[in-house]
Amino acid sequence: MDYKLLLKSVLEHLDEGILVVDKKATVTFYNEPATNIAGITQAKAVGKNILEIFPGLTPESSTFYQVLKNKQPIIDYVQTYVNYQGAKVSTLTTTIPLFEQGAISGALEIYRDLTQVTELAEKVLNLQSELFKRKSKEKAYQANGATYTFADIIGESAAIKELKARARKIADSDSPVLVYGETGTGKELLVQAIHNAGKTRRNQPFIAQNCAALPNTLLDSILFGTTSGSFTGAKDKPGLFELADGGTLFLDEVNSMDLELQGKLLRVLQDGVVRRVGGAGTVRVDVRIIASTNEPPLEIVERKLLRQDLYYRLNVIALSIPALNARKEDIPLLTQFFIALYNGKVNKKVERISAAALAIFQAYHWPGNIRELKYTIESIMNFTDQAVIDSSDIPSHIVSAVKAAAVEPAEPAGKRPVISLADSLNAYEQQLIRTAIQQANGNGAKAARILNIPRQTLHNKLKKHNIQWEIVVKTDQDG
Repeated sequence: MDYKLLLKSVLEHLDEGILVVDKKATVTFYNEPATNIAGITQAKAVGKNILEIFPGLTPESSTFYQVLKNKQPIIDYVQTYVNYQGAKVSTLTTTIPLFEQGAISGALEIYRDLTQVTELAEKVLNLQSELFKRKSKEKAYQANGATYTFADIIGESAAIKELKARARKIADSDSPVLVYGETGTGKELLVQAIHNAGKTRRNQPFIAQNCAALPNTLLDSILFGTTSGSFTGAKDKPGLFELADGGTLFLDEVNSMDLELQGKLLRVLQDGVVRRVGGAGTVRVDVRIIASTNEPPLEIVERKLLRQDLYYRLNVIALSIPALNARKEDIPLLTQFFIALYNGKVNKKVERISAAALAIFQAYHWPGNIRELKYTIESIMNFTDQAVIDSSDIPSHIVSAVKAAAVEPAEPAGKRPVISLADSLNAYEQQLIRTAIQQANGNGAKAARILNIPRQTLHNKLKKHNIQWEIVVKTDQDG
């Protein structure tokens, strides 16, 4: 195989540009992607100093000069400059020193165009600012961006009463909060209630951002703001930290941030200052940070999805929202609440749910938690013409799941063979463990909660009974 031809084909189809300079920063190799980031041809680039190609850079701001001087790589650096044609561009660059016989001989840079991403960040920031301005003109209760209070948290179970009591106690605190709850348990509802219960912050902004909804480069600009000239058309714009000054910033799924961005968040928590993207100065902010995860925090720390130092800083106040499966005594109250809600929305006159239908609801494991219950009732009420929701109205997948979970003897007790008590208990324990794993969709922490035992105890029992976790999960999925 002709490896030169292979290399040429690879380079022609890369989205990244490649630049190689010698130890004097003179270009020796140049391959520009179709996006034409640098704005110069290969013939014109080779033999020129890097500062001739990018006149907006200086030896102090050029990554090439820094790498040649310090002999250390610069990884994933966002850089904004004027290209050869006079256009402002933003790139994500990685610059690596090259050595020959122990001495530095040049540097290699791989770069990718970020101009469109940074322009999108600017648009999102403008929308966020405009939205906040509009909200501030609404009635006082909604002006802060938070609409829920503790009265909106429905439930009388011991777990919910304890959660609300703990949350009320810390409403006036400025300490960071880390909320854990499975998807659909109502994390933002709880966070808004905390904000609105605080005496000092409830009339100040409440801003929520789902960290999993945006790429990290864009999220960086949205959180920290932008500086004029940091990319094409950019202006001085505040980020969410500045917009939330005096109030609360809720970062949902904080573990979706990359570790570098988590490090910037940690610095804000420690120092109370932010630096806008492309800026040199800092801005002091007074923001209470509340973050959330939908997986147990210690598990995601172990998997290196959440920085350990950030976890310790956020976990000053830890709140855990119970899954609906762990508070089934609240299902009747929640059901009646959603019936009343959707009577108005879909123009129905449903009065209640029958005992038979409610029994199915309470037997179901609700993997989607309160959100699943809410939209199940919405679905039912769009179709029913009766005053009472009955078991025949319940979606078939819920009825099937409840039937599958029910354990019924295959034959009358008098005809079943009798085995030892120890064997019976072992068999029953294995059955309970398998059922819990399936109901938890393979989530170990959730399975342990269903069984009401510590996770370590669950792992010990898996070893005792030689139960293969992956096989149980796969069997459930295949079924």
